[in-house]
Amino acid sequence: MNEPVDPSIYQFVVEQTRDYALFVLSPDGRILTWGNGARRMKGYEADEIIGRHFSVFYTRDAIDRAWPDYELKVAIEEGHFEDEGWRVRKDGSRFWANVVITALRDQNGKLVGFSKITRDLSQRRLTEEALRQSEERFRLMVDGVADYAIYMLDQDGIVTSWNTGAQRIKGYSREEIIGKHYSRFYAPQDIAANKPWEELAMVRKTGRLEEEGWRVRKNGERFWARVVVTALYDGSGHMRGFAKVTQDLTDRRYMKELEEASRNVSEFIAMLTHELRNPLAPIRTAVQIIGHIPNVDPALDVLHRTIDRQSGHLARILDDMMDVSRIARGKCWRLTIRS
Repeated sequence: MNEPVDPSIYQFVVEQTRDYALFVLSPDGRILTWGNGARRMKGYEADEIIGRHFSVFYTRDAIDRAWPDYELKVAIEEGHFEDEGWRVRKDGSRFWANVVITALRDQNGKLVGFSKITRDLSQRRLTEEALRQSEERFRLMVDGVADYAIYMLDQDGIVTSWNTGAQRIKGYSREEIIGKHYSRFYAPQDIAANKPWEELAMVRKTGRLEEEGWRVRKNGERFWARVVVTALYDGSGHMRGFAKVTQDLTDRRYMKELEEASRNVSEFIAMLTHELRNPLAPIRTAVQIIGHIPNVDPALDVLHRTIDRQSGHLARILDDMMDVSRIARGKCWRLTIRS
């Protein structure tokens, strides 16, 4: 049979505990006991605080809205009360505290007081606040980016965040798209081919995917996009979703297509010029030979001058075409000054 524990041991524990403020309140909220943990955390010596109302530890705002009385009321009705909030030390400095108040009743159910346990969570609060501010700054930075669509997907491909760039590029507002599957950004043939789902499956395996391809805006217009999808993991290594960055490269693609078309035209002109020079060269040679042969027929003389003039004109046209081809290819060209 277990022997009863000496009550003095409980008192010793209360007095010696340093990481928690453990003390007892009277039914009307006045402080009855005080230990080392309470003294270290609150800054009061026992003779300074015993007998005073526990509301002395609360901020002016909390006192004005009768929060200490509310805490005791809840503890009386429900047996205990737990809360986190700002508390005040003797020197006026504030600290973030976790508070548990438990109603104490005798064997007949009569309220005889309250036990109160306070933990100083200021460091945790500072860490959480720093993290929150960091996340807020990051969110504001991402939201402010207009040249890239940056958004998050859950594990199933449902859109969970949406920045300004995404709205500008895709055409959907945040209210329209959050909660919807990202497959709506793909062309019908890509959806039929299961491309959105295959992409996410690939990212689950490799952690990252980068590609270029056609995507679809809200109005149905297609645009050429560079897409980067990255898997997101929590601190335990479990995948929680995906980050997706999309860049609209439609203008760049059109420029490349124009450059390719221009290059093809230049190559065609160069080839055509070469092919026309081959038959033109003997014609010009024949005209020069005919010019040295005496001829008394005026009609033949007219024909000779016509052929000479037109073949010369054709030769100049071919020279000009060659110059155009060279200019298009960025090469030097012949500058001809004609009267």
